[in-house]
Amino acid sequence: MILILVSSQKKNMDLAKIFNKYLNEGGSPSEILDLVSLELPLYTSKVEDDKPPEIVLKMAQKMEKATGLIFVAPEYNGSVPPVLVNFIAWVSRSGPDWRSSFNSKPALIATHSGGGGSHVLMNMRIQLSLLGVNVMGRQILTHKTKDLNHESMVAVLEQLKKLAFNTN
Repeated sequence: MILILVSSQKKNMDLAKIFNKYLNEGGSPSEILDLVSLELPLYTSKVEDDKPPEIVLKMAQKMEKATGLIFVAPEYNGSVPPVLVNFIAWVSRSGPDWRSSFNSKPALIATHSGGGGSHVLMNMRIQLSLLGVNVMGRQILTHKTKDLNHESMVAVLEQLKKLAFNTN
Protein backbone atom coordinates (compact mmCIF):
# COMPACT_ATOMS: atom_id res chain seq x y z
CA MET A 1 0.00 0.00 0.00
CA ILE A 2 1.15 3.53 -0.80
CA LEU A 3 0.43 6.02 1.96
CA ILE A 4 -0.18 9.61 0.87
CA LEU A 5 0.62 12.06 3.68
CA VAL A 6 -0.99 15.45 3.10
CA SER A 7 -0.09 18.62 5.00
CA SER A 8 -2.93 20.86 3.81
CA GLN A 9 -6.65 20.51 3.27
CA LYS A 10 -6.83 22.77 0.24
CA LYS A 11 -5.00 22.50 -3.11
CA ASN A 12 -2.53 19.93 -1.78
CA MET A 13 -5.42 17.71 -0.69
CA ASP A 14 -6.87 18.07 -4.19
CA LEU A 15 -3.53 16.95 -5.60
CA ALA A 16 -3.40 13.99 -3.19
CA LYS A 17 -6.90 12.93 -4.24
CA ILE A 18 -5.81 12.90 -7.89
CA PHE A 19 -2.85 10.66 -7.00
CA ASN A 20 -5.05 8.41 -4.85
CA LYS A 21 -7.66 8.02 -7.59
CA TYR A 22 -5.04 7.21 -10.23
CA LEU A 23 -3.32 4.63 -8.02
CA ASN A 24 -6.49 2.92 -6.82
CA GLU A 25 -8.09 2.83 -10.28
CA GLY A 26 -4.86 1.29 -11.58
CA GLY A 27 -5.02 -1.52 -9.01
CA SER A 28 -2.37 -0.12 -6.66
CA PRO A 29 -3.81 0.31 -3.19
CA SER A 30 -3.24 3.72 -1.68
CA GLU A 31 -4.67 5.73 1.18
CA ILE A 32 -4.65 9.40 2.13
CA LEU A 33 -3.52 10.43 5.60
CA ASP A 34 -4.67 13.99 6.35
CA LEU A 35 -2.11 15.27 8.84
CA VAL A 36 -4.15 18.41 9.55
CA SER A 37 -7.19 16.45 10.74
CA LEU A 38 -5.07 14.49 13.23
CA GLU A 39 -4.84 17.70 15.31
CA LEU A 40 -1.70 16.48 17.07
CA PRO A 41 -0.47 18.47 20.05
CA LEU A 42 2.71 20.40 19.45
CA TYR A 43 5.75 18.22 20.10
CA THR A 44 8.18 19.88 22.54
CA SER A 45 10.93 18.75 24.88
CA LYS A 46 8.40 19.02 27.73
CA VAL A 47 6.50 16.05 26.32
CA GLU A 48 9.60 14.08 25.31
CA ASP A 49 9.18 11.53 28.12
CA ASP A 50 5.42 11.27 27.64
CA LYS A 51 3.94 8.45 25.64
CA PRO A 52 2.97 9.62 22.15
CA PRO A 53 -0.76 10.03 21.51
CA GLU A 54 -2.41 6.74 20.49
CA ILE A 55 -3.12 8.12 17.01
CA VAL A 56 0.63 8.63 16.47
CA LEU A 57 1.30 4.98 17.32
CA LYS A 58 -1.40 3.91 14.84
CA MET A 59 -0.04 6.18 12.11
CA ALA A 60 3.54 5.01 12.71
CA GLN A 61 2.33 1.41 12.28
CA LYS A 62 0.49 2.39 9.10
CA MET A 63 3.66 4.00 7.77
CA GLU A 64 5.68 0.93 8.73
CA LYS A 65 3.33 -1.32 6.74
CA ALA A 66 3.30 0.98 3.71
CA THR A 67 5.49 -0.09 0.80
CA GLY A 68 5.70 3.46 -0.57
CA LEU A 69 5.04 7.02 0.57
CA ILE A 70 3.90 10.24 -1.05
CA PHE A 71 4.39 13.51 0.81
CA VAL A 72 2.22 16.38 -0.44
CA ALA A 73 2.85 19.71 1.24
CA PRO A 74 2.59 23.42 0.53
CA GLU A 75 5.53 25.73 1.00
CA TYR A 76 5.45 27.65 4.29
CA ASN A 77 7.87 30.57 4.45
CA GLY A 78 10.30 28.82 2.14
CA SER A 79 10.19 25.54 4.04
CA VAL A 80 8.12 22.59 5.25
CA PRO A 81 4.71 23.16 6.87
CA PRO A 82 4.66 22.91 10.68
CA VAL A 83 2.06 20.13 10.63
CA LEU A 84 4.47 17.85 8.73
CA VAL A 85 7.45 18.67 10.96
CA ASN A 86 5.30 18.06 14.05
CA PHE A 87 4.04 14.72 12.69
CA ILE A 88 7.59 13.55 11.93
CA ALA A 89 8.71 14.62 15.41
CA TRP A 90 5.93 12.58 17.01
CA VAL A 91 6.60 9.50 14.85
CA SER A 92 10.27 9.70 15.84
CA ARG A 93 9.11 9.28 19.46
CA SER A 94 6.73 6.38 18.70
CA GLY A 95 9.06 3.63 19.86
CA PRO A 96 12.55 2.20 19.75
CA ASP A 97 12.16 1.05 16.12
CA TRP A 98 10.51 4.24 14.81
CA ARG A 99 12.90 4.37 11.83
CA SER A 100 11.07 1.40 10.30
CA SER A 101 8.33 3.90 9.43
CA PHE A 102 10.83 5.63 7.12
CA ASN A 103 13.85 3.41 6.34
CA SER A 104 14.25 2.37 2.72
CA LYS A 105 10.73 3.42 1.74
CA PRO A 106 10.50 4.79 -1.78
CA ALA A 107 8.81 8.18 -1.71
CA LEU A 108 7.52 10.82 -4.04
CA ILE A 109 7.42 14.45 -2.91
CA ALA A 110 4.88 16.87 -4.33
CA THR A 111 3.51 20.34 -3.77
CA HIS A 112 0.92 22.84 -4.83
CA SER A 113 2.18 26.15 -3.50
CA GLY A 114 0.99 29.70 -3.73
CA GLY A 115 4.58 30.70 -4.48
CA GLY A 116 7.21 28.77 -6.38
CA GLY A 117 7.19 25.57 -4.34
CA SER A 118 10.78 24.55 -5.03
CA HIS A 119 11.96 25.31 -1.49
CA VAL A 120 9.49 22.96 0.20
CA LEU A 121 10.52 20.18 -2.18
CA MET A 122 14.20 20.78 -1.45
CA ASN A 123 13.61 20.84 2.31
CA MET A 124 11.39 17.74 2.28
CA ARG A 125 14.03 15.91 0.22
CA ILE A 126 16.75 16.73 2.78
CA GLN A 127 14.67 15.94 5.88
CA LEU A 128 13.19 12.70 4.53
CA SER A 129 16.54 11.49 3.21
CA LEU A 130 18.08 12.00 6.66
CA LEU A 131 15.30 9.83 8.09
CA GLY A 132 16.22 7.02 5.70
CA VAL A 133 13.54 7.54 3.05
CA ASN A 134 14.56 6.89 -0.57
CA VAL A 135 13.19 10.06 -2.12
CA MET A 136 12.71 9.73 -5.86
CA GLY A 137 14.65 12.08 -8.11
CA ARG A 138 11.48 13.14 -9.91
CA GLN A 139 9.00 15.29 -8.05
CA ILE A 140 5.72 17.04 -8.73
CA LEU A 141 5.46 20.81 -8.48
CA THR A 142 2.31 22.78 -9.22
CA HIS A 143 1.28 26.29 -8.28
CA LYS A 144 -1.23 28.96 -9.23
CA THR A 145 0.28 29.44 -12.70
CA LYS A 146 1.54 25.88 -13.26
CA ASP A 147 -1.10 23.16 -13.55
CA LEU A 148 -0.46 19.49 -12.98
CA ASN A 149 1.04 17.84 -16.05
CA HIS A 150 -0.96 14.60 -16.30
CA GLU A 151 1.62 12.84 -18.45
CA SER A 152 4.39 13.64 -15.99
CA MET A 153 2.20 12.56 -13.05
CA VAL A 154 1.49 9.21 -14.67
CA ALA A 155 5.20 8.63 -15.35
CA VAL A 156 6.29 9.42 -11.79
CA LEU A 157 3.46 7.44 -10.15
CA GLU A 158 4.25 4.45 -12.36
CA GLN A 159 7.89 4.69 -11.28
CA LEU A 160 6.82 4.83 -7.61
CA LYS A 161 4.54 1.81 -8.10
CA LYS A 162 7.45 -0.22 -9.49
CA LEU A 163 9.60 0.69 -6.50
CA ALA A 164 6.84 0.25 -3.92
CA PHE A 165 5.57 -3.07 -5.21
CA ASN A 166 8.92 -4.43 -6.49
CA THR A 167 7.77 -4.91 -10.05
CA ASN A 168 9.75 -4.50 -13.27
